Amino acid sequence: MKYVFEPQPQPAVRVADGGLFPVRRIFCIGRNYADHVREMGGDPKAQPPVFFTKPADAVVGNGASIPYAQATENLHYEGELVVALKSGGTELTADAARAAIFGYAAGCDLTRRDHQARSKNAGAPWDTAKGFDRSAPVGDIARAEDAGDLSAARLQTFVNGEKRQDAPLAGMIWPVEDILVALSQQFELKAGDLIFTGTPEGVGALKPGDAVKVNVGALSLEFRIGA
Repeated sequence: MKYVFEPQPQPAVRVADGGLFPVRRIFCIGRNYADHVREMGGDPKAQPPVFFTKPADAVVGNGASIPYAQATENLHYEGELVVALKSGGTELTADAARAAIFGYAAGCDLTRRDHQARSKNAGAPWDTAKGFDRSAPVGDIARAEDAGDLSAARLQTFVNGEKRQDAPLAGMIWPVEDILVALSQQFELKAGDLIFTGTPEGVGALKPGDAVKVNVGALSLEFRIGA
């Protein structure tokens, strides 16, 4: 049976050694660095993991020029480590979670902070704050065997060359395996899923023309905010 119109292209991210990683779903965890939780006025010990999603076609690749998001006056960067899955399942063990990882990338969870503040105040979902067009820049994905040991890596975000975020991945409240285990208790994870693992303190606003760079160890993402 034929489609009634031509489907949209498959969202994908470049793999560092060649090829494209087809994106199925994008999961994100909030409040995963204690200092950032405090920065946003929360208690890092008070809550379990907070998950939200972005549509697959929110992803944009390395070197992109991204228009300033519509319907906001307070667009924020949030540098993050991104995990790419080659398999999945439900009720994963820590070992199964590690075995499901295809690779890693640097990413940025772009956020309409004014929308998020209104949603929090109203007890409403974060969809308009997090899931808007081109809200998920992701750098080239390094295969897990090529990414090296990230346990001692630092996450750093630069805006126009000025360092804005700098924190060790070891500062995560929920490390990668724990995130995948917890997610798999609520969703069936599958090959093609991307998981944004949270941002440290130092988030802030962007304006048109800003150049953003996120480094996670040797992983890197660069993009620019256009008009």
